[in-house]
Amino acid sequence: MPRHIFVAKVEDQPGVLNRVASLFRRRNFNIESLTVGRAEQPGVSRMTVVVETTEAGARIVEANLYKLVNVLQVDDLTRKPAMNRELGLVKVAVTPDSRGQILQLVDVFRARVVDVDEASVVIEVTGTPEKIGKFELVMRPYGILELVRTGVVAMARGHDPLPANPPLVCDEGANSKSSTPPDPHSDLAMSV
Repeated sequence: MPRHIFVAKVEDQPGVLNRVASLFRRRNFNIESLTVGRAEQPGVSRMTVVVETTEAGARIVEANLYKLVNVLQVDDLTRKPAMNRELGLVKVAVTPDSRGQILQLVDVFRARVVDVDEASVVIEVTGTPEKIGKFELVMRPYGILELVRTGVVAMARGHDPLPANPPLVCDEGANSKSSTPPDPHSDLAMSV
């Protein structure tokens, strides 16, 4: 199943994150990544949610997000020109012999060292989730002591803002002639 990246603008109020996460839980969708931070408007937060689902499942998720009172706007950036980035902090064990090799790899990945001591270095790496994964892979032989990843943040390219109108979800019976496989979440359409 493809990964879908949803960006939602929500009211910056207590309990909103819980309501959004509960929607995914109730629908039996596993959240692969969830990041939340303040948006450009006061009182508004921006959520980026990554979830694996079919196209039909993505439409259901988007429509159900709009049914939540505190959700202001939602956009599925999966098929749109967008930038997505992630930040990783990796604490790696070092020896006098391995320190130079690790620092060379830091340069190759355009990462940066943010903390150093006699037995370890902490490296900050930003980029696509694939880049962070590859960096993690090349650091493993040296001994990763700690690893933390922020999760994906995403933004559409260009000047168009997030859409203000909720999506249309067509009747499942109307799609019965399509060649797409059945959606395991189809019985969950439009009910919160």
